Amino acid sequence: MNAQTNWVIGHHAINAVLSLNPERCIELCLVFSQSNLTQKKLIESVGQLGITVKMLDKHALTKRCGHSQHQGVAMLTRPRKEGGDKDLFKHLDGLSEPALVLVLDQVKDPHNFGACLRSADAAGVDAVVVAKDNASPLSATVHKVASGAAETLALYRVTNLARTLEGMKRSGLWLMGTSDKAKQSIYQHDLTSSLALVMGAEGRGLRPLTEKCCDSLIKLPMAGEVVTSLNVSVATGICLYEAVRQRFG
Repeated sequence: MNAQTNWVIGHHAINAVLSLNPERCIELCLVFSQSNLTQKKLIESVGQLGITVKMLDKHALTKRCGHSQHQGVAMLTRPRKEGGDKDLFKHLDGLSEPALVLVLDQVKDPHNFGACLRSADAAGVDAVVVAKDNASPLSATVHKVASGAAETLALYRVTNLARTLEGMKRSGLWLMGTSDKAKQSIYQHDLTSSLALVMGAEGRGLRPLTEKCCDSLIKLPMAGEVVTSLNVSVATGICLYEAVRQRFG
């Protein structure tokens, strides 16, 4: 793999690429199984697109794609195009309903990033915004955990997150950040207007400048005696679905 290619592993993620962005596909590698009907359909799909198929054993496939959790299938692809600031604001201007945007402040763990994307897709998020630096790329692990959502979502990777957040405020979005410092829970806030939910990184939460950009801070109530915070991907899912509940009942 190099800067011009990356691997996508797992059936759901690969099928999403084939369905939505087939021009990205370069080569399919798999551990062949005569009885695997899902695999047969996949081979037929890539065959119709003229994509090269290589049969490997499990060890060889792991070595080739660099991941052991490939489910017996991996696809070499061209990188997915990600938007920047201008693309984001053009996208937001074109929305007819109140926006729901997810902002991830330096979430580095690919499992967390992938899980956040999966929740965002399920909740109908209009856009996901991440920083260019100190944030997880769209790796094979992200694609697999996201289960196809890494292809479906409008994803924007920006150079200066604070500047982008200020621009989002000028565009009419309310910026709501999650923080242990917050005095009110998410259940005490109206989430029905155009909203950007800003989630902090694993462990340290929001950076001070990011937090300063937020219009309000919220927290999730913790009723237990031992657990004082939730994994960022779990917290993201809870917060997004509170917005969904308020908007659609």
